[in-house]
Amino acid sequence: MMGIGLSGMPGFLTRAAAMRRSNAPFQKTKTLVFIFQRGAMDGLMAVTPFTDPFLQQARPTLFMSAAKQASGTGLIDLDGRFGLHPAFDPFSSLYKEGRLGIVHGMGSPNTTRSHFDAQDYMESGTPFSKGTASGWLNRAAASIGKRDSPFTAVSFTSALPRSLYGDFPALAISSLSDLSIHNGNTPAVANLAAKSFEELYDQTSSTLLNRNGQEGFEAMRILQKTDTRRYMPSNGARYPASPLGNALKEIAQLIKLDVGLEVAFTESGGWDTHFNQGTENGTFARNAKDLSESITAFWTDIGQWQDHVTLMTATEFGRTVKQNGTGGTDHGRASCCFILGNDVRGGKVHGRVDALSIENLADGRDLVVTTDFRSVFSEVAEKHLAMKDSSSLFPDWTGQKIGVMG
Repeated sequence: MMGIGLSGMPGFLTRAAAMRRSNAPFQKTKTLVFIFQRGAMDGLMAVTPFTDPFLQQARPTLFMSAAKQASGTGLIDLDGRFGLHPAFDPFSSLYKEGRLGIVHGMGSPNTTRSHFDAQDYMESGTPFSKGTASGWLNRAAASIGKRDSPFTAVSFTSALPRSLYGDFPALAISSLSDLSIHNGNTPAVANLAAKSFEELYDQTSSTLLNRNGQEGFEAMRILQKTDTRRYMPSNGARYPASPLGNALKEIAQLIKLDVGLEVAFTESGGWDTHFNQGTENGTFARNAKDLSESITAFWTDIGQWQDHVTLMTATEFGRTVKQNGTGGTDHGRASCCFILGNDVRGGKVHGRVDALSIENLADGRDLVVTTDFRSVFSEVAEKHLAMKDSSSLFPDWTGQKIGVMG
């Protein structure tokens, strides 16, 4: 494991940009942004089948309708059957514009209710094998076949996530202004803190760092005039002052710097709502507000790059149909995900959600998984990243795509 701490505009970034601009004409890179909602989001509260009487009976204090309340809140009616939680209101215009698609009833065929195991299976992309060494996003990056930048695959997290484990060089970056890089794919280097980045760059034999770094210093000097700490989002975008908001703001910076970012990962936590889940207010609403505001700010910020970016969310499993005795919901099966992009078949709730009568529920308690997560992940990656063959992403899966991409 390797860690490097720097301040200001990192030479790492400027070298990557310099290499790309000296070796090839300017060309915007296709980027897939993946957000993992850790803790298991309640898909039935996020996107509610509000005409279902069984759900209303199962959730006497958590059920929300699309009818306007005295306070002016209520579900946002999407299609006469499904309603978007009001805290996701920033998504409503993107949905109406046909840029935001929703896949409901999505989950893993593995029936574990363990957060750790379910996340591991989903990030590895092999839901019945714990021994898989690589993650599906690492395999996606490797399949693209481009290795001209150390920023092809980047996670804005404190440690490399399971989905980016593998042979393809991937980075975990805490922040651009105080850069902390953890590369799980290269050997540890002793006494890194005592060395300057330039020394490491010139001396190391690492495939990550030894990339013709003496070229393009003019571009480096130009980029060093930009202080990432004073980055001003474009088009009036306003990010929440949250870990997710900050991560997406920095992903937007990398996209605009044209350093070759093709796979970006970050995460949103706090979705494990066992108690006091709330309705229009509460734990769920706070998380939903942060997620939707962060994503819409990112989308606004990237502006002219929108044609080149697709963003997708996922969560390890859903919640029980019936609320529990402490005003929350317990570990379930299927949930839903959001997919944003100009090449998405948006303005539609994809997938299948049957009537929530007890005979239609998994184990008599949960929303059934009707869409395998691999059908969604593989289609988004294949279509957006223009992969010739996505079979390597999920080697044990032979199912059908869902049709969420145009």
